[in-house]
Amino acid sequence: MANKGSDAATEKKVESLLSRMTLEEKIGQMNQITSYGNIEDMSSLIKKGEVGSILNEVDPVRINALQRVAMEESRLGIPLLIARDVIHGFKTIFPIPLGQAASFNPQIAKDGARVAAIEASSVGIRWTFAPMIDIARDPRWGRIAEGCGEDTYLTSVMGAAMVEGFQGDSLNSPTSIAACPKHFVGYGAAEGGRDYNSTFIPERRLRNVYLPPFEAATKAGAATFMTSFNDNDGIPSTGNAFILKDVLRGEWGFDGLVVTDWASASEMISHGFAADSKEVAMKSVNAGVDMEMVSYTFVKELPALIKEGKVKESTIDEAVRNILRVKYRLGLFDVPYVDEKQPSVMYDPSHLKVAKQAAVESAILLKNDKEVLPLQESLKTIAVVGPMANAPYEQLGTWIFDGEKAHTQTPLNAIKEIVGDKVQVIYEPGLAYSREKNPAGVAKAAAVAARADVILAFVGEEAILSGEAHCLADLNLQGDQSALITALAKTGKPVVTIVMAGRPLTIGQEVEESTAVLYSFHPGTMGGPALADLLWGKAVPSGKTPVTFPKMVGQIPVYYAHNNTGRPATRNEVLLDDIAVEAGQTSLGCTSFYMDAGFDPLFPFGYGLSYTTFKYSNVKLSSASLKKDDVLTVTFDLENTGKYKGTEVAQLYIQDKVGSVTRPVKELKRFTRVTLKPGEKKNVSFELPVSELAFWNIDMVKVVEPGDFGLWVATDSQSGEEVFFKVVD
Repeated sequence: MANKGSDAATEKKVESLLSRMTLEEKIGQMNQITSYGNIEDMSSLIKKGEVGSILNEVDPVRINALQRVAMEESRLGIPLLIARDVIHGFKTIFPIPLGQAASFNPQIAKDGARVAAIEASSVGIRWTFAPMIDIARDPRWGRIAEGCGEDTYLTSVMGAAMVEGFQGDSLNSPTSIAACPKHFVGYGAAEGGRDYNSTFIPERRLRNVYLPPFEAATKAGAATFMTSFNDNDGIPSTGNAFILKDVLRGEWGFDGLVVTDWASASEMISHGFAADSKEVAMKSVNAGVDMEMVSYTFVKELPALIKEGKVKESTIDEAVRNILRVKYRLGLFDVPYVDEKQPSVMYDPSHLKVAKQAAVESAILLKNDKEVLPLQESLKTIAVVGPMANAPYEQLGTWIFDGEKAHTQTPLNAIKEIVGDKVQVIYEPGLAYSREKNPAGVAKAAAVAARADVILAFVGEEAILSGEAHCLADLNLQGDQSALITALAKTGKPVVTIVMAGRPLTIGQEVEESTAVLYSFHPGTMGGPALADLLWGKAVPSGKTPVTFPKMVGQIPVYYAHNNTGRPATRNEVLLDDIAVEAGQTSLGCTSFYMDAGFDPLFPFGYGLSYTTFKYSNVKLSSASLKKDDVLTVTFDLENTGKYKGTEVAQLYIQDKVGSVTRPVKELKRFTRVTLKPGEKKNVSFELPVSELAFWNIDMVKVVEPGDFGLWVATDSQSGEEVFFKVVD
């Protein structure tokens, strides 16, 4: 990346400008405000040098007016950095990040971020607060929608791709926007899946599980970082010098800017970590924060703190260097304005094309009994039911401040277009929205659907039910949607259930009652045509679950890369309904499982079916004994044994059998998408440096420990035949 590191010319400019700044102007650069109605008031602050960045302004005329004040009316002419939450699209909305992760295709993530950057930068936005790369293993947490799921490696790969997409080939390109990996760090482990809640992640787990995606984003050249809301082990991230100074700056060499999350600085008072706004500013800046988002404690308190010697001016200087460096790298000093008269790039056909492909690759086929999918041309009548069939706003998902439902293409309209006048389409939603309770509507939909050859039931979550502050204690389908599926199943007609949601839902009963199930994490603008193509076989499902689906909420947290315990489940345990009356206390096996849910989830991580079938064979390792600086090559044959051309996501897992600390039962280390025609066989290979088997050991040192390893090449995290190798000193 062109922005990684810093050239001497940029550093010279930074130092020259810094040397001419007053203390007030320096502190002003550390202040980010949100745009508000009165442009004159904002201009007054900018003219005095009291604003470094503005967020939530999307009008290019206003952006240029504000920028003109900064460039031409302030003493030093330092440009503003204009920011906006552009999470999975600006106008052209892509699948939510959790959906993009289901594609197991980093190119999808990169393309989505590139389109978002092109569209957002065209109105003057040059900084986005994405990607969110929090590891999330609790789907009750609404913000699981905004990340890449439960796995460290998958999140690292997808997050780095998003950084590269947002920032392009060079940060100073007018179509590039600065990425901001968030939330640093551990926010996805909020207790109880309740947003903003505390976390307790010991340092070893922090380093093994939660930090690697951020390190990958740093290596990808991320220009900025954002602190998180949570306190971990009692220390809020915005005041945590260990993660901001020791790890981010010291260990990783990051030289961009660190911004707080929205008011996360002043919220340290609510945490009980700071007594007042003065202590907030002191602790934040001394911990390594460069810019404060909207809570104004820096501009209010830092002058006095410096006079009192509680914050050194050299600390302020370093923060301002980091801010100015990013502004220079973005080319804002040379090209501060946006062309207000340029042709619109919104919803460009090329953008819609890649958004549709992202929605296609993100969809996961969870069930397909009797090969009901793809739908056959012999069908005469199709019933389209459910509240998500024609919900243009809801299918866009969370975090779409600038998305427009008028441009959304829904499944109902796409289905009508794909079948034309050859098939009768009966549309009866039954429920107006996902939370509605309407037994009469359910009965009406079932009665109408009984006339059809096949029933397509579109259910799930409204967009508002996931995202920030949208946490749930119950993950069942809302309203009367479950009753709708039950009523449809009773018609005796094949029921194809299509779920559009922001998180995994506990849909065991609905899966059982459905003939086929297709899961689409809110698919965005082009979700309708993508799903229609999948239903009719114009495209073949290839998505995989990026997070484990629980059977019931009581299993949470449930994730594949768990430790084994001293009494691992055998899957032969006696379950609740099979327990004999007055059974002895030792009759259940004494292993780690739930009597009501067993041990396994509803669907494991990495799971997803296709319309065709695949066979893995002939797994070979380059060596059964390797040294720490070797590269392990794994080869295998993958054959399409079915009737359709399809793409399989082949996955490589390893297990370190014995360590100085216990290690997970499996860890994803590689994946690849392989497209095969019917009957076609390919020899596929993975290369895995032994150095990537390192972990933080009992002495808190990252090492590869010698010993025995298991390895699986498989279609998901619960499949495959184990092979073995060892690492020697």
